[in-house]
Amino acid sequence: MPTYHIEMMEGRTIEQKRRLVQEITRITVEVLGGSPESVDILITDVKRENWATGGQLWTQPRS
Repeated sequence: MPTYHIEMMEGRTIEQKRRLVQEITRITVEVLGGSPESVDILITDVKRENWATGGQLWTQPRS
């Protein structure tokens, strides 16, 4: 079964992460079969100072 790697900016609550992994697991089992115990999900929280979009760090003001 798959291993998912999720990178997102820090700031989500444990409850939001819990719901996210529950839903990803549910859909994976629904689509691919197998058991929930065979789905691995790794979440990496990234500081805004370490994430850039369009050549601009997320710590900089957006226009």
